[in-house]
Amino acid sequence: MQNGSEPRKHTIAVLVENRFGVLSRVAGLFSARGYNIESLSVGETLDPTVSRMTLVVRGDEFVIEQVIKQLHKLIDVIKVTDLSEENHVEREMILVKVNAERTFRAEILRIADIFRAKVVDVTPVTYTLEATGEESKMTAIIELLRPFGIQELVRTGKVAIARGSKSRTRKVDEKLGKAREPAPPLKEPARDIGFED
Repeated sequence: MQNGSEPRKHTIAVLVENRFGVLSRVAGLFSARGYNIESLSVGETLDPTVSRMTLVVRGDEFVIEQVIKQLHKLIDVIKVTDLSEENHVEREMILVKVNAERTFRAEILRIADIFRAKVVDVTPVTYTLEATGEESKMTAIIELLRPFGIQELVRTGKVAIARGSKSRTRKVDEKLGKAREPAPPLKEPARDIGFED
């Protein structure tokens, strides 16, 4: 290994202009260097002209550093952050369809309750559960449900955000040449809304 660093997972956040072909160019940088993208999530930000990609890639420090430098050179890339180097929150979601024989239904529901999973679909012979959390939590619930017979599993890519009050919006707007607009004033004073309202 170069620099003596061992390959490990890196969670990389990339802000890009929301244009045709940007995703393929970003993915191409990793594939050209022989690195598999383990997960990829893309979605619009508050600004519909800007998208945020969250990539999970396994590699050593030297290669990841080189890829990040190459990402910065792409014309549609606004900002690249290796969240693995920052304190951050990350989540992913799974939908899992599991056999639900009558004798095991209570046990499956107990597992779902422990992991705060929701039953989103029921048939006479299956339950479909939705669970959200860190990668280790998702792996744990899958392993516990496996003995009942998993018919189908869908797993999203990881999404992550840095902890704290760092504001990246200003940098994005400045790069796109936009002046930040002040927040509109509230039309009525804010109030707490309870269940009785």
